[in-house]
Amino acid sequence: MPLAPFADYPAVTEYLYALKSGGVKFGVERMTALSRELGHPERRYPVVHIAGTNGKGSVSAMLERVFRAGGLRTGLYTSPHLVKLGERVQVNRALLSEDEIVAYVNELTPVAERLGAGGADEHPTFFEFMTAMAFLQFARQRVDVAAIEVGLGGRLDATNVVQPEVTVITSIGFDHMDYLGDTIEQIAAEKAGIIKPERPLVLGRVPADAERVIRAIARERQAPVHSVREIFGEEIAAYPATSLEGDYQRWNAATATLAARLLRFRFPSLDDTTIARGLADVTWPGRWQRTRFDGRELILDASHNPEGATVLENSLRALVERTGRKPIVVTGVLGEFRARALLEVICRYAREVHLVPPHQARACTYDELESFAPAHGAPLLHRTTLEQVFPNATRCAVGGPDDIVVVTGSIYLVGEVLTRLQPERGAGEGTLQDF
Repeated sequence: MPLAPFADYPAVTEYLYALKSGGVKFGVERMTALSRELGHPERRYPVVHIAGTNGKGSVSAMLERVFRAGGLRTGLYTSPHLVKLGERVQVNRALLSEDEIVAYVNELTPVAERLGAGGADEHPTFFEFMTAMAFLQFARQRVDVAAIEVGLGGRLDATNVVQPEVTVITSIGFDHMDYLGDTIEQIAAEKAGIIKPERPLVLGRVPADAERVIRAIARERQAPVHSVREIFGEEIAAYPATSLEGDYQRWNAATATLAARLLRFRFPSLDDTTIARGLADVTWPGRWQRTRFDGRELILDASHNPEGATVLENSLRALVERTGRKPIVVTGVLGEFRARALLEVICRYAREVHLVPPHQARACTYDELESFAPAHGAPLLHRTTLEQVFPNATRCAVGGPDDIVVVTGSIYLVGEVLTRLQPERGAGEGTLQDF
């Protein structure tokens, strides 16, 4: 494989894809070494570190918007991207440009080759390259504060080299069990690996078994725990409002509120009025995102695991109650465990289900998706493609003019839809999406 300097963006993405094809490599040792070689850019600004099965992206986006409402210059690091790789690294919501990515890869590659001289397992991974780009961009752009989302798990995630002012755990549910464990307690322990000694933890709404594990680890590390349930209670009416739809987003808004309050000692502008203003103006694509398309309502929602299926059920039920009719659903999922939970919910509320496997190696096939649909009472199932559902950037070919269309399931499917509907965003970079 040719090494730096790379001449252009296609050459860089080819190199990054080769790194990604090496698979997931857990552990913080490589990232620790890489950060050290770069002079620890992640230490030049305060960080909020956010983990969780669901909601961590939404909470990160909420915090970023609250910080900007308080007059702060912000860094936002999330994954995966929907359409463009640069979505992962944003300063004041401006995406990392292709030219910046080329420059960073050319800068990082010699360092990575030197670190990896002892063997392939010591060479930084694709995700570690992206994490290093975020750390460097935020330092060089002189952000006041950064919201950094965990990639996968927490304890062994590359982002866990940060020394945050505040840590956040949004939720705990069953997902990525092949990496994180197959019990709630094991998954909670992996997420709780981001808790740092004497740094406050904001705890979202999590199952009781998970909370016991998380609190025990927080006690060991003398980390104060600020619980959403303890402060806001159980009644959703007591939770902060937000521009993102759904009761679960109000839980996320409460989580973001507590994290922002804990930073007031550093940023006095983050009063409750500022927090409320920021929460009222959050944008985060693909989370029950409503839009008008081809004269009808189109909803994009990345509900991709069993916990997300519960949220999706609440949203679909409310939609049917509001409209008096069942929607047309387009779905594709990665992994059998996720697909079973989602198909069961979707088939209860959809009039038709159009199956579209995302262009990812782990995507469920048509046969698998059909096998997960309930045997009795399932709506009409169709095998299709996105090219058939959305023939161009202005037309939807499923359902009638009065039907609501819901695209749900994998975040990668939502990204592929956005690529077709918003060609001005450029060609999708799906090969670099997974992890």
